[in-house]
Amino acid sequence: MLSLQLKELENDQIIAKTIFPTVPPKTSYQLTSLGKTLTPLILEMEKWGNKYNQLHE
Repeated sequence: MLSLQLKELENDQIIAKTIFPTVPPKTSYQLTSLGKTLTPLILEMEKWGNKYNQLHE
């Protein structure tokens, strides 16, 4: 399931994938410039989640 979601993010150009030819193989993921534009949205979602958790403790 995780690999499917990562593939979708890669197809949407949100992340970039680098595969290193090592044994065992190593894969690295980075946010693209488009993916980085989501940072403010994610930070706002984190704030909302923190407030929600405080209300429901």
